[in-house]
Amino acid sequence: MKRFLACCIVAVAALFLCDYASAQTKKKEYKDWAKFYRYEKANAEVLASGVRPDAVFMGNSITQGWARKNPDFFKNNNFLGRGISGQTTSHMLVRFRRDVIELNPRCVVIMAGINDIALNNGKITHENILGNIISMCELAKLHKIKVILCSVTPAVSFRWRPDVGCNPAEEIIRLNKMIKEYAESKKIPYVDYHSLLVDERKGMNRKYHKDEVHPNSLCYAEVLEPTILPVINKVARTKHTYITPIEKK
Repeated sequence: MKRFLACCIVAVAALFLCDYASAQTKKKEYKDWAKFYRYEKANAEVLASGVRPDAVFMGNSITQGWARKNPDFFKNNNFLGRGISGQTTSHMLVRFRRDVIELNPRCVVIMAGINDIALNNGKITHENILGNIISMCELAKLHKIKVILCSVTPAVSFRWRPDVGCNPAEEIIRLNKMIKEYAESKKIPYVDYHSLLVDERKGMNRKYHKDEVHPNSLCYAEVLEPTILPVINKVARTKHTYITPIEKK
């Protein structure tokens, strides 16, 4: 009898674990891979306001950090930050309609590719990274949204992916060359942040980061903002002058 009860308990436990595992699998299957939810509420507010954004910044954690660390640069210039940490060009392409096209900005600023090189979404060739970027550009053009392409910022290592079997610095340089050549062939403005930030190691100047990849507030205010602003003004035919004040230490 005891043996029978023990067998029943084991069987019930096994069924429970199977159901739990199945539920977890389904949860993963239904995961919002592109993270449409991230800006769902903010996008609804923009559309309800009836105000056309002058620029939407599409990107990864570098763009997300920019809007978080220097929010007044975006607010005071009628810009929107639509960066999501960890995202690759594949993620961005999937959500491009929701986070850019439907907002109908005068222009879109695209800075993407570093997480592809870090293999965040698995192995991908430089040609396919560029292909995703080209697709975003073509979608924008189709909807009469001007495009500004930005270089990938320099990096010599990825702290979250120390096992990446490549030299990030050289791979970034190679991808930037491809992005620049495409931009020039299509007469799309290309903003070369890489040349402004790179040091003798081919990484980011230590003055502007804490982890080899993500810019600090000084980097945004001293380099990225004054560099991108005149390009947006020219492309979108605006006259923005606001740049985040640099705090004196």
